[in-house]
Amino acid sequence: MHRDAAGDMTTSAALSGALALQQGDGTLLGAQLGRSAIQFALAAPHATAVDLCLFDAAGQRETLRLRMPEPQNGVWSGALPLGPGIGAGLVYGWRVHGPWAPHEGHRFNPAKLLLDPAARAVLGRYTGDDLHLGHDPRSPAGDLPDLRDNAVTALKARVVADLPQPSAPWPRPDPARRVIYELHIKGFTALHPEVPPSQRGRYAGLAHPAVLAHLQSLGVTTVCLMPVAHRADEARLQALGMSNYWGYSPVAWSAPETRYASEGPDSDARSEFRAMVDALHGGGLEVVLDVVYNHTAELDEWGPTLSLRGIDNALYYHLLPHKRSGYANWTGCGNCINFDQPLVRRTVLESLRRWVVEFGVDGFRFDLAPVLARGGDDVQGRFQPDAPLLQAIASDPVLGQRLMIAEPWDIGAGGYQLGAFPQGWLEWNDRYRDTQRRFWLHRQCSRGAFANRLAGSSDVFGRVGRGPHSSVNFITAHDGFTLRDLVSYAQRHNQANGEDNRDGHADNLSTNNGVEGETDAPSVLDQRASQQRVLLATLVLSLGTPMLLAGDEFGHSQGGNNNAYCQDNPTTWINWARADRGLCAFVKTALALRQGLAVLQASHWWQTGASDQGPEALWWSADGQPMSAPAWDEPHSQALSLRLQGAGQGVLLLFNPEPYPVRFTLPPGSWRLRLNTAVADPSPPATAGPWLGPTEDVASGALWMAVAVPMAE
Repeated sequence: MHRDAAGDMTTSAALSGALALQQGDGTLLGAQLGRSAIQFALAAPHATAVDLCLFDAAGQRETLRLRMPEPQNGVWSGALPLGPGIGAGLVYGWRVHGPWAPHEGHRFNPAKLLLDPAARAVLGRYTGDDLHLGHDPRSPAGDLPDLRDNAVTALKARVVADLPQPSAPWPRPDPARRVIYELHIKGFTALHPEVPPSQRGRYAGLAHPAVLAHLQSLGVTTVCLMPVAHRADEARLQALGMSNYWGYSPVAWSAPETRYASEGPDSDARSEFRAMVDALHGGGLEVVLDVVYNHTAELDEWGPTLSLRGIDNALYYHLLPHKRSGYANWTGCGNCINFDQPLVRRTVLESLRRWVVEFGVDGFRFDLAPVLARGGDDVQGRFQPDAPLLQAIASDPVLGQRLMIAEPWDIGAGGYQLGAFPQGWLEWNDRYRDTQRRFWLHRQCSRGAFANRLAGSSDVFGRVGRGPHSSVNFITAHDGFTLRDLVSYAQRHNQANGEDNRDGHADNLSTNNGVEGETDAPSVLDQRASQQRVLLATLVLSLGTPMLLAGDEFGHSQGGNNNAYCQDNPTTWINWARADRGLCAFVKTALALRQGLAVLQASHWWQTGASDQGPEALWWSADGQPMSAPAWDEPHSQALSLRLQGAGQGVLLLFNPEPYPVRFTLPPGSWRLRLNTAVADPSPPATAGPWLGPTEDVASGALWMAVAVPMAE
């Protein structure tokens, strides 16, 4: 049964009058539980009226509708006195009145119950039903409103009490020692044999002692969690029986996703998430959230009306200047949030502070970060390095000291902004990724380009006065092939995604080593294993901030799927029982070497001579001759060596990407081998190893690392 938006509720007038809203303080957006009242506030300057709708505990029946007092500076705020049924746990939503004029950018439709953008806990799950469209699906142009009431199945917010202040100390690793580990909450523990079944794939699973022990023994310092904000899976995916598993379809930026909370009558996503952060902190691990503030799950003009679109479409979104019914789409997801608007910036800043203050999060990785800084008078929404939101984050007393990481590109014009973010920010460095793949897997990279990326990408970050650890170096990430698949597949295999294998990157700089996919051929398997080791070792030993993808240390495969965003199944779940323990031991050894040698933890750029500002870096060709200017770009010779000297230590790195063994002439000194990627055994350990002679033969596609040792040893 549908009800017209203009229809009155059956709730008694007496009850409505007894719970009239008073003018609120508007201090914080959303719902704040106080000692005597709940403060509600909603930013919607173009609205003509706003109704606060209260529901029964199950969210099925609208029990009361209250008109909000007149707005102040675009914010509608009201105070609801506490009383029977009015307190923590109260379920609510918004109905927002205003013009239905898509051609002017306005899509107000009070028939649609809307989720609070600042919701701290969400009740329900978006089903993909066209009942949640703001426009009439029978209207070919989408220019008529849909008058069906969606309240029964609409997403709703729940009023919550503040969590106590975090008590565990905030881990603050030295930037020179930081090692990031990117993981998915569910996929990381869904198949973990030591985690109780009720906790697998849940927040509690990541806090399990066996999981913490692995992270600690691996040698990482920082866990980067893929998106955990409450999401709304696209209707297209739901029709195919899939979901937006990665979580890049947010609908409530400040509410932990309930799907990762342990099941049971006492299930509480907020408390469980917080307990997980406390456990990670207790293990000495920094916690970073991958956050998606650049777009929402409402998609383009044909998408659902779940929250922002119905609250104040013209405020929250970048609309096309000559077609206000359409959206700028620099994200590829149908819409872009408009951070030119002060109230929008306020919404996001308050959300970020909540994750820090209430949940104890240590930093953020911003998806498609250039969108955060697009705006101004430019029609194209040009990127602004001094954009208001970036300045606000820097000056904020809560956020200013936290770790900020940018994915420095989007798909809009001028969207590639590597190196353009402010001082103190870290940035994903895709140039590092592509250079390493070209050098080691295809031998299509000059020594100069390879050395530049190995040395922290000073051409990108040094020229603007930023430090080497601004570069987040990575070989793989969630988006793309896993490391094992990178050396096992020449082509993507994304048929299971339902898009005829058209999705995902087509140019991956990958290799199958002669056989596409799985094989029992020992020679192929040996080559793949060697390539995984050399790529991991190069990553760990490079200047900058290394980032590992969870599962790469185990040889995790996704069957060649390089865009597994919708695969919530064993394709993406790490199979701990089949883990490559030898590869994992190798990664632990490599990270222990990095953490144990100060010369590999430089806080400053490598120097061309002895200096107090950083290690001295000396480069030679394989024959022991200093690299000349022409030699850096020599196309027929790629082997080279690097000696780092500083802090009373010396480290020698020998790189041979050639298809044959290369004899290296070593610099004077007494050298002991610490790491050899050509062999599966992670020995020699960090405290021993064979002495090296004046010349050594390094196998094809291998990296050696040796440490200078006084002869007296």
